[in-house]
Amino acid sequence: MKEQEFIKIIKSTLNSPYIGDDCAYLEDLGMVISQDSLVEDIHFKKEFITPYQLGYKTVMVNISDICASGAEPKYITISLSLPKDTDNEFIEQFYKGAKYASKNVEIVGGDITGSDKIYISAAAIGSTKNRKVSSRKNAKAGYKVIVSGEHGNSATGLNLLLKDNHTKGEINNKFIKAHLMPEAQIEFSRRIAENIKEDYAMMDTSDGLADALFQIANASNVIINVDTTKIPHDLEVDMHTVLYGGEDYQLVAAVPENLLQKIFGYTIIGDVEQGSPSVRFDGIILKEPENSLFNHFKE
Repeated sequence: MKEQEFIKIIKSTLNSPYIGDDCAYLEDLGMVISQDSLVEDIHFKKEFITPYQLGYKTVMVNISDICASGAEPKYITISLSLPKDTDNEFIEQFYKGAKYASKNVEIVGGDITGSDKIYISAAAIGSTKNRKVSSRKNAKAGYKVIVSGEHGNSATGLNLLLKDNHTKGEINNKFIKAHLMPEAQIEFSRRIAENIKEDYAMMDTSDGLADALFQIANASNVIINVDTTKIPHDLEVDMHTVLYGGEDYQLVAAVPENLLQKIFGYTIIGDVEQGSPSVRFDGIILKEPENSLFNHFKE
């Protein structure tokens, strides 16, 4: 069963207006909240990543969800489920990495339990004060589609780790560093959310750029046109990886063109038009290619 089918069942069962974006926007409290998980042998392998890097990445992937909403990251809680042979050094290094990634974000609590593998669940809270919050359902015809940073680097780094013999925690390769120690796009998010007046759509690309584009197109009931030659990427990375490789934690947004004069640090890769929900890559309309998109429950 596809991940999206699970989410549809949850939404229909709970009938909650808050479910649908990476963050729940609690307007009455002036905050957004998100929760994410990292599971050993699904999201990371102990032979590749150090405890310090794992703590760092745990925080960054959760900050990224807050950034996708346009809110300011403020607080994080972290819950750990750990095997019984876990030592004190792991805990110390994990939280040192988490603290380094936090910077202006406060780690305010969590939980620790026993388990057979390492399971990490973190919840992040962001403030919406002086920010315009995004939703993937807010892309409109005439909007421009912009992205931050390069795409495909993290997936390329993972492939290098899986194929070659690399030292645990090695980050002298830009692709491996992108995978082990990603950077949440805090400033890109802030520039948009503090300067925009209109409704807009924004997501991070943790499950791949193509996935984010399809999610926005489907939620907004629009066609998204993309010129793949405009997508920033390293020349060593093939276009399939650029589109479908996950864990880059860049941001993609559909915004009104008038915003672009007020911000910087973006690349225009396409635009939005009315039509049956789909994404048009280089003029070719594709329905959601479920075999290419990241899916936790793929056979």
